[in-house]
Amino acid sequence: MNTFRLRVLSADAPFYDGPCESLIVPTSEGKYGIQAGHSNLVAAIVPGIVSYRPPAGEMTYLSVSEGIVKVEKNDVQVLVDTAETPDQIDVAAAEREAERAREALQLHRADNMARMVEAKLARELIRVKAKGYQK
Repeated sequence: MNTFRLRVLSADAPFYDGPCESLIVPTSEGKYGIQAGHSNLVAAIVPGIVSYRPPAGEMTYLSVSEGIVKVEKNDVQVLVDTAETPDQIDVAAAEREAERAREALQLHRADNMARMVEAKLARELIRVKAKGYQK
C-alpha cells in the first residue's frame, strides 16, 4: 500500500501527523487530489473541506480556512489558519455568524470591508457544510 506522510497544522495546534493514503484539498484552482509519489507542489488553499484517509482507516473530513499545501518528496504539509472536524462545529452558531456576515456584506458592498465579510461568510458556510460529514 502506497502512503505518504501528512501533516495538517492549524494556527492553534497540530491537527494530524502520520501516514496517509489519499488527500483532497480545496484550492483556488478547484479540488486537488494527492496520493503517494505526487509531484512537488505548492498551492493556495481556500476555505473548504479537506478530506484524507489514513491507512486502513475511514475518510476524515475537516472544515478549513485559507492556507497552503506543500508537497515535496512524499511529504505533504497542509498549513491553515483554522481546522475543525465536523463534531467540533456548533452548526447553530455557524449559521448565526453566516447570517451576520450576509447582513454586513449588504452594508459594506461598496467598500474594501466587503472582501473581509465575504471571507467570513464563506468560512461559516463551509463550517455548516462540514457538519454534514460528521459520523
